[in-house]
Amino acid sequence: MIAYLKGIVHSKSENQLILNVHDVGYRLEISSQTLEQLPAPGKEVELLVHHHITDNDQRLFGFQGQNEKDLFELLITVKGVGPKLGLTILSGLPAQEITGAIVQQDKGTLSQITGIGKKTAERMILELKDKVSEMVDATYTSSSGSVSGSLKEEAVSALQSLGFKKRDSEKAVTMAASNGQNAENVQDLVKMALAQLNT
Repeated sequence: MIAYLKGIVHSKSENQLILNVHDVGYRLEISSQTLEQLPAPGKEVELLVHHHITDNDQRLFGFQGQNEKDLFELLITVKGVGPKLGLTILSGLPAQEITGAIVQQDKGTLSQITGIGKKTAERMILELKDKVSEMVDATYTSSSGSVSGSLKEEAVSALQSLGFKKRDSEKAVTMAASNGQNAENVQDLVKMALAQLNT
């Protein structure tokens, strides 16, 4: 299994990249989000890779960041969402907006993505909201140990792990905390902050 590739950009187009790794050209399927971050042809780049293997095919999917790769691997577990649609979803919105929409159960935002109807959006929310929440839980547990650090700091850290910038995360957490609602744990505070970030 290929986990990542480091090489020279040979060529790139809307949905794919040819990466020259020691004179071997690897074709990677990519989202528009990753495409925007790629350097010009002739420049070196390192991409995380999801190596998708079926009975009669092998495909490589390239990602600029861990958050996008993690989300892609979650998306393709949803019934009816294969790798092609998973990449289309990632091209439709930044990874953190998709994650936020899933946690907030925002069908409207998800169904705006090309290729995603209302039923698929509902299925994504139903099948992924707990998994996305677990990602948040795992992040703040591993980053802060037991209960060391304040609730706000842990919530900011969790949001950063989902791909939000530190400044935006801090602002959203502060606004959520001052809403008058008392969050009993980090997960509650993160959900409230996500609502701020998605408004």
